[in-house]
Amino acid sequence: MQTNELKQTASKKIPRILIGAASSGSGKTTITCGLLQALINRGLKVSSFKCGPDYIDPMFHSRVIGASSANLDLFFSDADTVRYLFANSAGDSDISVIEGVMGYYDGLSITSSQASAYDVAVTLDIPTILVVDAKGASASVVATILGFLNYKEDHHIKGVILNRMSERVYNEIKELITERLGIAVLGYVPPMPEMVIESRHLGLVTPDNIADLKSRLNFIADVFEKTLDIDQIIALAQTAPEFSHQPQLLTPVEGAPRIAVAKDEAFCFMYKDNLDLLKELGAELVYFSPLHDKAVPDADGLILYGGYPELYAEKLSANQTMITSIKELMAKGLPCLAECGGFMYLHEEMEDAQGHFYPMCGVVAGKTYKTTKLVRFGYVNLTAPKPNWLLKSQESVKAHEFHYWNSTNCGQDLLATKAAGNKSWECSHAAERLFAGYPHLFYRSCPELIKRFLEVCRAFRADTGQIP
Repeated sequence: MQTNELKQTASKKIPRILIGAASSGSGKTTITCGLLQALINRGLKVSSFKCGPDYIDPMFHSRVIGASSANLDLFFSDADTVRYLFANSAGDSDISVIEGVMGYYDGLSITSSQASAYDVAVTLDIPTILVVDAKGASASVVATILGFLNYKEDHHIKGVILNRMSERVYNEIKELITERLGIAVLGYVPPMPEMVIESRHLGLVTPDNIADLKSRLNFIADVFEKTLDIDQIIALAQTAPEFSHQPQLLTPVEGAPRIAVAKDEAFCFMYKDNLDLLKELGAELVYFSPLHDKAVPDADGLILYGGYPELYAEKLSANQTMITSIKELMAKGLPCLAECGGFMYLHEEMEDAQGHFYPMCGVVAGKTYKTTKLVRFGYVNLTAPKPNWLLKSQESVKAHEFHYWNSTNCGQDLLATKAAGNKSWECSHAAERLFAGYPHLFYRSCPELIKRFLEVCRAFRADTGQIP
């Protein structure tokens, strides 16, 4: 597929900050969402991002800012593409807040910082605020911060927030940090256990699982107005240098193929950038609910993303008119992309979280069942050993996996290779007009795959006589 890059580089001022941390579980998401809410409450136009392949944190961001949050991932995309995606999603916002992933320097492997939050900060030249979990510590937090400042010369860390620290300890330790390290101390977050976003199921919860989410976020924002120096945080974001990127234009598919996209409580894992690419390539997206609607809407193609279908297995199975609609359309040749939860839904049977099996769509032979541990976890390159309807021979698309459920029929049409290249396995179905498996795809790593999908969708419309 041709990608026409404009020769002139685009530059503009995009105030921005990155919220990093010493490790996972340090409070990044709670602090990011509370800060976003505080900025919104001040009347600012805010955009938000999440480093890495996370789906759920952007859902929380989106609930706060009232617009889709995007991902920034340097495994999925090269540096130029990440710059373009950031500028495209940041738009004309007053401030962009980027939430880091894992520990600030944690990357693709145990010893690498590649694709880490730090890597994103360097690529986009973002001032970073380091969140330090200070529970049970006082002067030791100075040593922690010093270690992060000394680990890399170009660390980009410009300030710190001390999480789970009392006001009394903070008032004493702040001066020590300033004197010893010369770094901005931007405030503290007192212990608020009732307000923390707790882990559950696949490691996190979705916004729908938290009662009174908006009131909680406003409570946190009100606390932050007292304990964080939000004026200084905004000023820090404005120190970010003018941002330059190379705009890109993609040649769309003719005819505006209409794509039905499953979206509800059970199917909610989708990248904003994937949806944007579909639209850039000419697709018209129409959303529907396998849980609540009776049938797939009139469409030329079908996408079933991941989510938590195992939590809604009984209700999905009971919606027989939807299951019949999917089976009949796919029997007629409706092109379909399905990943993880969507792939599970296409099986003959699915086991729910309580151990009960329920009939599903029956498009993929076999059943999905729960296990006691993560079956697959992490980044992968998906390569076609032989050509299929969406990939040429040896062509690859980047993806990631994270699932506790397994299948008796994972497929064997693609080869998945871990990012480190030290392990590979067969997976996925890529025959006829079905492209389905556990891996979550990132479309911009192989936009040709999506253009071919839309072209087959357009052909399906022609085959069924739907073109006016």
